[in-house]
Amino acid sequence: MSDTAAAPPGLIRPRPRTGRARSRGYALTVRTLGPLALLALWWAASATGLLTPDVLASPGEVLNAVGELWGNGQLPDALTTSLTRSGLGLLIGLAAGLVLGITTGFTRLGDELLDSSLQTLRTIPFLSLVPLFMVWFGINETAKILLIAVATTFPMYVSTSSGVRNTDPKLVEAMRSFGMGRLALVREVVLPGALPSLLAGLRLSMTLSVIALIAAEEINATAGIGYLMSQAQSYARTDILAVCILVYGLLGLTADIVVRLLERVLMPWRTPRESTR
Repeated sequence: MSDTAAAPPGLIRPRPRTGRARSRGYALTVRTLGPLALLALWWAASATGLLTPDVLASPGEVLNAVGELWGNGQLPDALTTSLTRSGLGLLIGLAAGLVLGITTGFTRLGDELLDSSLQTLRTIPFLSLVPLFMVWFGINETAKILLIAVATTFPMYVSTSSGVRNTDPKLVEAMRSFGMGRLALVREVVLPGALPSLLAGLRLSMTLSVIALIAAEEINATAGIGYLMSQAQSYARTDILAVCILVYGLLGLTADIVVRLLERVLMPWRTPRESTR
């Protein structure tokens, strides 16, 4: 029977859906429509008086506040302090999650000894640890950094452990038969195979580091974005409060963009979805 034969009565010949190629500029334009619409709505609500300054400052007042804080050096200093806290805590959390994930995912003994305890600790909200950390470490930088580290450890741990377990066992066995040692096996076979899971854990941890930073800077901070927020709250400066909230949001967005760029560099064989849909 030829492919061009007519379809039986009552049936429709299937037409496969073909994706249309979209340029990167088109995708970027579409992604910016949502934030621009929110900005326009915010501006319109402030201009018509529906949104009063005591509730939320207008976009123009927020821009003036950015200029004020940047001009007197408060915003650069606060950004430096907050990024240092978040970065140090994130590095500690990523290292701990990576080591623990490899240990439980690659060795049976590590899985039996550690996984149940770590899964139990993972269910504890890190915000509940704030009072305990204040008792243990005081109100200095150590408590803030360690709180961020604890919050970012478990997403990396879960992703790493899952990725290591899903590594092709036949490939691992083949490399062992060629005499590859355990450390070389982890470095050359297991970690490259678990790379998608590692990047997913990195994305979650980086995003969570910003959330944990907000909580950490509530521990009697004397510097940082959280300190600016507490000062603005005391004086009812909704423009500065809006600046700080936007800064936190931009930090989270930047973290997500960094991971996306890493995915393109480390996994160039992956085709971006937006180019085929």
